[in-house]
Amino acid sequence: MINPRHLSIILPTARIPAALPLEDATVAATREKTRLETDLIERARALIPSLKARAAQADLALKIPDETIADMQEAGLFRALQPERFGGFEVDLRTFFEIQMTLAEGCMSTAWIYGVMGVHPWQLARYPEQAQQDVWGQDSSTLVSSTYMPVAKVTPVEGGYRVSGRWGFSSGSEHCQWCLLGGVIPADENGQGAEHGTFLLPRSDYRIERNWEVLGLRGTGSHDIVVEDVFVPAHRVQRTNNTAIEATPGRQINTNPLYAIPFAQVFSRAVSTSAIGALQAAINEFSDNAARHIGKHGAKTAEDPVAQDAVADAVLTLDMLKLVLERNYDALLDTATQGAFPDVKTRLLYRYQSAYVTNICAEKVNTLLRCMAASGLYNSNPVARLFRDLHQARGHIANNVAAYGRSFGAVQLGLPNPDPYV
Repeated sequence: MINPRHLSIILPTARIPAALPLEDATVAATREKTRLETDLIERARALIPSLKARAAQADLALKIPDETIADMQEAGLFRALQPERFGGFEVDLRTFFEIQMTLAEGCMSTAWIYGVMGVHPWQLARYPEQAQQDVWGQDSSTLVSSTYMPVAKVTPVEGGYRVSGRWGFSSGSEHCQWCLLGGVIPADENGQGAEHGTFLLPRSDYRIERNWEVLGLRGTGSHDIVVEDVFVPAHRVQRTNNTAIEATPGRQINTNPLYAIPFAQVFSRAVSTSAIGALQAAINEFSDNAARHIGKHGAKTAEDPVAQDAVADAVLTLDMLKLVLERNYDALLDTATQGAFPDVKTRLLYRYQSAYVTNICAEKVNTLLRCMAASGLYNSNPVARLFRDLHQARGHIANNVAAYGRSFGAVQLGLPNPDPYV
């Protein structure tokens, strides 16, 4: 994701419908899932035992096992947000994120790459038809990785751009045949201002530098991507934050309102929602352990008032985070269905709430782990792995809760929006 501090540019003045005020988007409607949505979630849940068994292997290999990717492909999970024209399911975004949370109960690294790789079909659906054919025309199961930091050296040439650069943090890249890369598109001959762009490249145009030696989320394999002076045709370039139909021509073909939701409101949740599932996993593991654990001095964890308070607080937090997620996407989809656009205060609040997720989940798991005393510190303890994964996740720029809190606070107090990305 993009650090707003890296950008001195402003968003384009896209032609967008009227905004819906924040106070009109505060109550989520009751929603019944379709049979397909229920099936996808159940398929994800069926994978949990295998994900748990492979979690240590993923950490050591710095890569999700190929068997897990195959299992997810067979279950159709990566097709959740893919257009139906290419064999996708176009499910409600709330179902997509529920799948991600479910996978995190088995392995947060797996859930993380699912969120990232699984959301790319949603973005690709907004590209021109030719770009979609380039990726899915021969094989509709082709997977795409990304790294959106705006570090590309971009040179306009006839028919497109020449691009070079080195990007970090491309989660799941070793499983993918295409990559979405960030860069600043220069101002054009008509004076249209510079803005963030996403450049779509095939695997033959970049190389992966394996350097993901980190504390947590080790299985995500978020290695570097290196590009050395390659041509990217114009149809494979998207003005990332521009929701105008001219900038997202794929929406003329893929007309489901889910593709009209602003980019920042979708991708930000792809790198935070796995934390909700990880908190659920920690509650599960902690509860199972506490029910049988007796410390060296004879104290039972289940009878410890501090442990009781910690797990109750974690469950309460989990419930609130899920409710906010449901409420927000109910409102976003309703707004998109009406052909409208969420107002700036709504966008900033939802962005802030997304960043808040990993931070509060990390704090709650930290408390649970502390209640496990010395026995909780072994690397083999699943709660310890979740602790490491969550603290890694909160370091992602999209989860910089302080920055997004300040942006929302500024607008709440009557100041202009300081964040060009939201």
